[in-house]
Amino acid sequence: MHGKGTFYDPRLNNADQFPVAARAGFGNVRSNPDLVTSKLAALHFYQLSIPAPEPPKDSYDNAAAARGKTVFEGKAKCATCHVPPIYSEPGWPMHAASEIGVDDFHASRSPDKKFYRTTPLKGLFVRAKGGFYHDGRFEDYKAVVSHYNGVLKLNLSAAETADLVEFLKSL
Repeated sequence: MHGKGTFYDPRLNNADQFPVAARAGFGNVRSNPDLVTSKLAALHFYQLSIPAPEPPKDSYDNAAAARGKTVFEGKAKCATCHVPPIYSEPGWPMHAASEIGVDDFHASRSPDKKFYRTTPLKGLFVRAKGGFYHDGRFEDYKAVVSHYNGVLKLNLSAAETADLVEFLKSL
């Protein structure tokens, strides 16, 4: 975007991985005057203060969602990475493709260690239309749950899967 600010990311100086960025010097941009950097802290605070949208009340089964929360926090181990109450991973939320049972096609294009970020789940329903995951590979909640049920060998029953899906819809 070439804003009038300071941007430093030495990973972009890797000419083998990012030839255009390295040639253009995108890894170290310093503008004078810097009209952006002083505003970034307030922008970050604002972004973090925006509450996730709430799903429509009639879009999930409340009783099943309550049972699904127990599955989410227990047997399914979802809360290991999607930590309540924000349902995101505090700290460094990155995982290798092998940990989540997918290929690394998209991750291998990242500038550093080739990881995927743990998706925050609050407001997940707004992303349901185009599929789930970074590339939309899973059509619906059930497909995501089925994937992890297989990869992580969770042995979830059909009822537990259905309840977990309802809980995800409630976030």
